[in-house]
Amino acid sequence: MLGIFASALAAAFSGAMMPGPLLTYTVKQSLAVGPAAGLTIISGHALLEIALIILIFLGFDIILQSQPAQVAIGLLGGILLIYMGVDMVVRAARRQVAVTVIGGAADSQNMVVSGFLISAANPYFLLWWAVIGLGFLLQAHRTFGTAGVVVFFIGHILADAIWYGFVSVVVGTTRRFIREQPYRLIIAFLGTVLIYFGFTFAVGAAGLIF
Repeated sequence: MLGIFASALAAAFSGAMMPGPLLTYTVKQSLAVGPAAGLTIISGHALLEIALIILIFLGFDIILQSQPAQVAIGLLGGILLIYMGVDMVVRAARRQVAVTVIGGAADSQNMVVSGFLISAANPYFLLWWAVIGLGFLLQAHRTFGTAGVVVFFIGHILADAIWYGFVSVVVGTTRRFIREQPYRLIIAFLGTVLIYFGFTFAVGAAGLIF
């Protein structure tokens, strides 16, 4: 259980910390609304993820009983994780992961809805859940059943809550983001973790074949 929780936490941090529309929106709203913006926005994000997991479980029996599907998910997920990890390390080395702090108009009444819609409109988010998230869910369910899936989701959403909550507190109180050098080092480290997970996925899928 602890391994599933730690894996979910690390994988979620690697996705949450990369610059993207949801992080940009969180920084903007933190400047306009204050430190509470991050957790408000991520609650909408979490609602979407719960909906996705429910949809995934509607066809879970078929997936669990199909070895070819498990092999395909493991291989595709592993390849995508390795690609994402290498991309994170390279972008960090090239100084391409900076986040600009720009103010904007407050939108406090719609932050939950915006967190949901911004996530839903992000093809990277949907691809992550369709391949990588599904792979982690299969692994958790195969090992611990429904309890494993619950533990995975808790670890996953906790990472989002910690990161976006931290960002909103820092930006909302200091009007600044994290310094570039430590941010790049964190991104590079998380990219390395993703590469490890990618190889784990691919090796596990290969084991189902051989």
